[in-house]
Amino acid sequence: MSTIDGPKRDTVQVPGPPVRILLIQAPYYDEIVGGMRQGVERVVAEAGGLLEIVDVAGAFELPAALRMALDASDGADDEEPRWDGFVLLGCVVRGETDHYDHICREACSGVMNISTDSGAAIGFGLLTVHTIQQAIERSRQDGHNKGAEAAQAALMQVALRRRWGLA
Repeated sequence: MSTIDGPKRDTVQVPGPPVRILLIQAPYYDEIVGGMRQGVERVVAEAGGLLEIVDVAGAFELPAALRMALDASDGADDEEPRWDGFVLLGCVVRGETDHYDHICREACSGVMNISTDSGAAIGFGLLTVHTIQQAIERSRQDGHNKGAEAAQAALMQVALRRRWGLA
């Protein structure tokens, strides 16, 4: 789906206590990821949620950081998990070598494997673009912000987990 064709959704209101979201970001392209982060901050605030932010070096590190966060979030039997959901942000721009293909494939498959294995509520906002201009268009605050879309996805997953008694 292209950015322009993407649905515009109202912010998801998740029943229960305020949602706690961990944003794991790879700010290699700081202006781009910063724009997407603003979208996440807006959506989480509109939902009445709480947001914690951590940085990793690049997109390749996103899956490992997510796995570490899930391990850290697993509280003792009498404790609640530290976070209800996770948003991952990054940007990979195609260059002259095949590095782009390897990083995109491994970051995406790593996150998908963790998602299906854990059932965690994850919003995945990794831009895989051919030009910086494409990334800028997807990180603006004009209603087509991929960070905001990833936050919406995470909130929807949190709502499902709560509805089905998994959280």
